[in-house]
Amino acid sequence: MTAGNRIVLSSDHTAIQLRQVIAAHVAAQGWGVIDIGPTTPESTPYPQHGEAAARLVASGDCRFGIILCGTGQGIMMAANKVKAIRCGVCADPFSARMIRQHNDANMLSIGVRVVGEGLALDIVDAFLTAQFEGGRHAPRVEMIGALER
Repeated sequence: MTAGNRIVLSSDHTAIQLRQVIAAHVAAQGWGVIDIGPTTPESTPYPQHGEAAARLVASGDCRFGIILCGTGQGIMMAANKVKAIRCGVCADPFSARMIRQHNDANMLSIGVRVVGEGLALDIVDAFLTAQFEGGRHAPRVEMIGALER
């Protein structure tokens, strides 16, 4: 299994069930899944899970990351603190497709209290099937990266 076909998944305690559904869904599509999220319902802080997943993507060990918490916002904010991570929270497939096509996002965040299972899987599919368009978008993505220096 190469990093090119691996996805890391993580979440806080609120999103264990949906994370496991997404893991099975992407594995059925041929992706290698690295699930580093909690397995028990005891409260766990989302920042540590967002950071851990982001570090696997930033290091090149995984091509993409999918992270979840109640709203998707907090865990996304934590992930975006890691250099080279471009993570967006999405509640619809259009946004998920656009963050890949226009922003070359390498992580997706979903709020388990915002979307249901069927919509979450549609969001994941839109994210994973979209390709970065480059062109006029590339200089903007480079500008985002330059903010990290």
